[in-house]
Amino acid sequence: TTKILFFRRGRIVESIHYFIFALEQDILVDCPQAGDIDPRIFLDVPVMNTLTSDKSSWQRTHLLSAAQLTPDGLKLLFEVSSSMRKLVKGEGGDDRLKRKVLATIFYEASTRTCCSFQAAMKRLGGEVIHVDAGSGGNSSAGKKGETLTDTINCLECYVDVTVLRHPVVGSAKKAASKAAKPIVNAGDGVGEHPTQALLDLYTIWDELGSERVNGSPGTKPITVVLVGDLKHGRTVHSLCKLIARSGMEIRLRFCSPEVLAMPDYIKVYMNERNILFQEESNLNKAVDGADVLYVTRVQKERFDSIQDYNAVKDSYIVNTEVMNKAPNNMIVMHPLPRVNEIHPEVDSDPRAAYFRQMENGMYVRMAILSLILGKSQ
Repeated sequence: TTKILFFRRGRIVESIHYFIFALEQDILVDCPQAGDIDPRIFLDVPVMNTLTSDKSSWQRTHLLSAAQLTPDGLKLLFEVSSSMRKLVKGEGGDDRLKRKVLATIFYEASTRTCCSFQAAMKRLGGEVIHVDAGSGGNSSAGKKGETLTDTINCLECYVDVTVLRHPVVGSAKKAASKAAKPIVNAGDGVGEHPTQALLDLYTIWDELGSERVNGSPGTKPITVVLVGDLKHGRTVHSLCKLIARSGMEIRLRFCSPEVLAMPDYIKVYMNERNILFQEESNLNKAVDGADVLYVTRVQKERFDSIQDYNAVKDSYIVNTEVMNKAPNNMIVMHPLPRVNEIHPEVDSDPRAAYFRQMENGMYVRMAILSLILGKSQ
């Protein structure tokens, strides 16, 4: 594997050229400053508006970006997700995906995403093959120099659908362009994490009620505060895109240190779609009147130096003092894992929704797999 440290401020054009070349040559690229690059450069526009309320639009289809879902497609997914929760609560699951096999290929560490996809498949009667393709893994031929494309093409000889996590922005799109069977993006570097965004928005829809989220008469718009590492956080990047395309009455507040601010391309994306947002660096002011506090960790693995990380790692800590100043009906979410940004003392607060959020992840991924494999009923 060739390792290229390719991005530095002032060399954007040259860096983008190298990055596209690297993807075309199947070279894995280490991108420490990728938060400054617009991932739309590496994603074709035609992926937009492909997943609708027509279930046939989902069958054997890649899920690469939150931009693929229409508002009606989102409604369908939420309805199927709720039916999956009812199924699990009542019967534990069923056998609709019996004799179907899922591959989970992870080049980066994962607990919740990987395990919830595996649990989702097994709850529906399917089987799972897991490939730990990270630097510490021992089940991938990537260590021998095998390309991502070859890994995907080999695995799909055995499976019906593949879930991929990879550190390079655009890697899921690259894999899908060469794949004969569906690819689900489980995170591509600092680019997107569409299934996380879907479970996040489903949690907001479920916790606050569909009438409020959909802007029924007499209700006020929902205010969602995104706090923490907004520069590197692929979860918040995907969630912003999904909210912008959802048709839901949601306004955003961005709360972060200046060096971890939301990338400009996300702000442009929101402005183009008339989604209102504010920037507020003071956490206590940010939560004033908020309906959702979405907390993210500062991602140590995305920093060039430990000094830079230490300078911002504890910028925001949600504890009982913060919660006492927050609205009584505000929910707290987090994609997890957490480090110090939410104190464990908050766990017992009924407004802490992050473990309910994680449970919802299994239901949403059950819905995604069943729709892609044409077995949603």
